[in-house]
Amino acid sequence: MVAGGVPFPMLSDAGGKVGTAYGVYDGDAGVETRGRFLIDPDGIIQAYEVLTPPVGRNVGESIRQIQAFQLVRESKGTQATPSGWRPGKPTLRPGTDLVGNVWKEWKTHSAFD
Repeated sequence: MVAGGVPFPMLSDAGGKVGTAYGVYDGDAGVETRGRFLIDPDGIIQAYEVLTPPVGRNVGESIRQIQAFQLVRESKGTQATPSGWRPGKPTLRPGTDLVGNVWKEWKTHSAFD
């Protein structure tokens, strides 16, 4: 890796095989649509976002989502992260009593803001 370079392998998809597998290859244009796929250590896609070329992606949001997925995985599903959650903020405890009542948690924990 070159100093200041990207700290992970990058690939080129010159025929669109990877893009086709993920459903983002535009065969007419010969390019992939911008996409982000979060794949867990078991190889399961946990999240994805596909945007048309005029709209940029938000790296900060990608990092936040990775942190949230890591926390949920480490907790073995005993914690869930509300919209906009950041490390150190309150989490939710999944369960049937939470269904339809998430707003009460938001009201109780202003830290979700």
